[in-house]
Amino acid sequence: MSFFICSNCGEGSASWMGRCPNCSEWNTLVQKREAKTTKSKKTEVFESKAFKKIAALDTNRNKTDVYELDRVLGGGVVKGEVILVTGEPGVGKSTLLLQSLHKLKALYISGEESAEQVKDRADRLGIPLATMSFSDSLQVEAIDGGVRELKVVPEIIVIDSIQTIYSKDVMSAPGSISQLREATARLIRLSKETGIPMIIVGHVTKDGDIAGPKALEHMVDAVLHFEGERVSNYRILRAQKNRFGSTDEIGIFEMTSKGLKEVDNPTVFIDKQEEIDVPGKSIAGVMEGQRPLFFEIQALATKSFLAMPRRVVKGLDYNKVLLLIAVIQKHLNINLSTYDLYLNVIGGVQVKSPAADLAVVAAILSTVKDIPLSNQTVFTGELGLLGEVRKVYGEEKIVQEAKRLKFTKQYHSKECKNVKELYSKMAK
Repeated sequence: MSFFICSNCGEGSASWMGRCPNCSEWNTLVQKREAKTTKSKKTEVFESKAFKKIAALDTNRNKTDVYELDRVLGGGVVKGEVILVTGEPGVGKSTLLLQSLHKLKALYISGEESAEQVKDRADRLGIPLATMSFSDSLQVEAIDGGVRELKVVPEIIVIDSIQTIYSKDVMSAPGSISQLREATARLIRLSKETGIPMIIVGHVTKDGDIAGPKALEHMVDAVLHFEGERVSNYRILRAQKNRFGSTDEIGIFEMTSKGLKEVDNPTVFIDKQEEIDVPGKSIAGVMEGQRPLFFEIQALATKSFLAMPRRVVKGLDYNKVLLLIAVIQKHLNINLSTYDLYLNVIGGVQVKSPAADLAVVAAILSTVKDIPLSNQTVFTGELGLLGEVRKVYGEEKIVQEAKRLKFTKQYHSKECKNVKELYSKMAK
């Protein structure tokens, strides 16, 4: 029996369709044959136990050699934790893992690179691998049996990547949905039963979804996404899911010739040039976990000759930008339908916090009305549909950090109550 699976989101269909009904992507339904799995010869015995008889979870954390990674994980790796690390090819996932785990007794299982390639990269970056071991076994049954028989139990296991691991019980190609689910389920069971934490590397599609599809996120304990443009030196590690910690923290890195360097400068994403009279540029103050960071947002408005003006957004939520444009047109009576608008966050990073709303609006008003904004001005606040400026999480901490960093002017919920007040103060 055959059926069709969307290669982007995993939606199933009994017949082929040009467009996936779930994710709306075109030409992603691929014909599959029903996977044949071996049937268990015996039925498992159902068991239950009272919660009061269950031992407390061991939450002692094993720290890595990279503080920014430990910060995102919540302080380190928990016993039996399974972590899924995703990111675009070439962003630096393997480099991050080698740098962070080289002091642990780690078992590195790779289907992407040979042992010689991994060792060559480590030597080039000056990473010692004395305590790490390597395996190129890709069959999940072999990995399961081999790890359980090891005399020296590893402190952590790395699977790079899950798309190369396969089960002999599933009659489909490695990387298919059935193989991904079966292999991941067995690896998770291995980690839970042995108590060995595991890091699984997963590829992403062009839209940033875990390839084939996002079927693994609900299975693992933590999902970390490593993001950043390959043409930019900066990388951000975000927790999209974390059963043993917060998802608010982020880790910041700079890619250098010697590998990834941890960054603790809150203004690293701001242009250091001392330009003062520059229209179309604003600084957004945003809380990321427990620390405030400052991002440079640039906007460019040009006269449009199209029936539908262009809206190009990079580093911000596209729909949120459209909402802010509507607020400007409604409450400030500024017609933006005659302009093509381009917005970008410097550094190739994503800013998802609503605290950046005020900075986005300021950048748009600055470029449209040719109002220069100083490099020493910070905008922090969420903008509502009624034009009101709302207080955001950690606003007081952002204000204090901005003062410490010598920002001379700040716009936030206490300085301007609505978008009209913001515009009038900017125009002075």
